[in-house]
Parts: sequence; C-alpha cells; structure tokens
Amino acid sequence: MDSQTHQWLLSTMAASRVNDIETLQGLWGGYGELLRLHLQGGSQDSVILKDIRFPKPQQQHPRGWSSDFAHQRKLRSYQIESHFYRQFAQRCSARCCCPRALAVREDDAGLQLLLEDLTPLFPASPEHINLPQVKICLQWLAHFHATFLNVEPDGLWSQGSYWHLTTRPQEWDVMADGPLKESAAELDRQLAQTEFLTIIHGDAKLDNFCFSARGDEVAAVDFQYVGAGCGMKDVAYFFSSCLSARDCFEHADSLLDYYFQVLDRALEDQLTVDQRLRLQAQWRSLYAFAWADFQRFLMGWSPQHWKLNDYSDEQTKRALAQLNQAGTADG
Repeated sequence: MDSQTHQWLLSTMAASRVNDIETLQGLWGGYGELLRLHLQGGSQDSVILKDIRFPKPQQQHPRGWSSDFAHQRKLRSYQIESHFYRQFAQRCSARCCCPRALAVREDDAGLQLLLEDLTPLFPASPEHINLPQVKICLQWLAHFHATFLNVEPDGLWSQGSYWHLTTRPQEWDVMADGPLKESAAELDRQLAQTEFLTIIHGDAKLDNFCFSARGDEVAAVDFQYVGAGCGMKDVAYFFSSCLSARDCFEHADSLLDYYFQVLDRALEDQLTVDQRLRLQAQWRSLYAFAWADFQRFLMGWSPQHWKLNDYSDEQTKRALAQLNQAGTADG
C-alpha cells in the first residue's frame, strides 16, 4: 500500500495506524488486490480495500482473451461497482445484505473501494453447500430482485451479467456454427424484453456469497456486473456454481418453486396478485433461456468447462425448442 493510500485510509477512518494487512485474493486478470486492513483507533476494527489497479490492455488474460475491448469492459465494471455501492447498496435490507461503501478514491492508476468488512457477521465462505444453504442464497436473490423490481438501473449496466451477448462478441464469434450460435441474439432479446425487469447481481456464484458462522444467514459481495435483467439469469447462474447436473435434475424444480415462493411474499406490497402471477409465469418461461444464454457464453469462452453438462444441455434444448415453436407460430 503506497503512502497516499495509507494517509487516505487513516484520514477516512479516523484511525491512528494500520496494524496488519491481509491479502485476501488477487483481482481477476491482474487488476489489483482485495485486502483486509486491521486498524487501530477509529470507528471500525477492520475494513476491506478493493485496490483496483489498471494494467495495460495488452496484458495476457488468464484464458487467452486479451483485447482493448475486454480491458474497457473491466474498467467499466469497476466503475459500475463503485456506483452501485454508493447509490444503490443502501436500499438493501438485512434480507439481501451486502457491504456498505465507506469511501471511494480514484486516480490515474486505478480505483479504490473502501468497504465495510462483513467478516465478523459472515465469516464463512464454503466451497460446497447443502440444500438448506442453497435456499438461503435463493432467499437473498429473491429479496434483492424484489427490492429492485422496476427500478431504473441508472449508472449500472443496461444489461446485468458479465456474459451477456453485447459485451461478448469475441466469444460468440469463435463458437461452432449451430442452432445455439444462430439463436444467440434472440435468446438475449427474450431475456431483456420481459415485462418485469429488475436489477440482477450479475455474478451470483457461490464464491460471492459469505455465510454466518451457523450457516443460516448470507450476504453477497462483488457487484461489478450488476444491472437490469430477468431474475432467472442470477438463479440459473447460481445453480451452475453450486449444483451438479445430477443435483439439478433432482432438485432444481423444487428449488425454483422455493425461490418464487419467497419472491411472491417479498412483492406483496408492490404488485397485485395478478401481476405477481404474470411475473412468475414470464420468468419461469425464461429459466431455460437463462441457461441457454450462459451456455452460449461458455461454448465460446471455455468449451470444456465443467459447467457444460447434461442439465445445461437439456435446458438449452428446451429454450431452442421454445424459440422454434414461437417461430413456427409466427410463420
């Protein structure tokens, strides 16, 4: 940590010194570090510093994707994350808990987000979770989606998620020719045109959820790709991160039912019964589309990825069949 950052930190937190610095992880693609800073004096014992450093565009991407286009997407993602923390995060209740921004600092070299440290309340970041814990994360997603239903994503991505088609032309271009590639634009359009849009997390994988010590509460972090979208994009992507294909075949339907039960209760004060039923019907019909859209990205980005499995294949086939049926009906 350089001297300017050190002084900014002490001044912001009214602390007398930094007692210890923990490096939690490097940021994807070599864009900086995530640090936990233990403070002496001031209002908080520890804070999280997301220290984002802007490398040159030609730096080699971990999976070979290196371009100015990708570089600019990442820069924009960090600016959007900063905006979310400053302008949207305060709307989140304890039912969709996320860190609060304490301060933001930007210079020519990068961007620094000083965030609340959730570790005292949410110390666990498990690599695997059980079905009750899957439901706890679905509760978070349902309440997040309810909180931001019909909220304009001012300053956020016009389409949430890091894989949506507009920001992934290179990955689409290298896909093998076939029905999925041919239908990519229509899948994207269907997901974006639903009557009921919310703000989605956009990277709602298990790694971005942290649990209480008892495992009965959860918070989410990492809002680089937050923006407008159908809630099914978060749900399908979350399932892909924590459930095997077998788990999905056995439990996805009942878990999806649970998500909609929570969402329905959370929206009772916002929507009429008829509106809630219409939202559920539309979003359920887009569940397979969300899987197919994500599979489209993976097929171009990393075609041997472990998330490409029998369940994702089945959902993709269902989505493509729905498109074919709609096209036949229109014809």
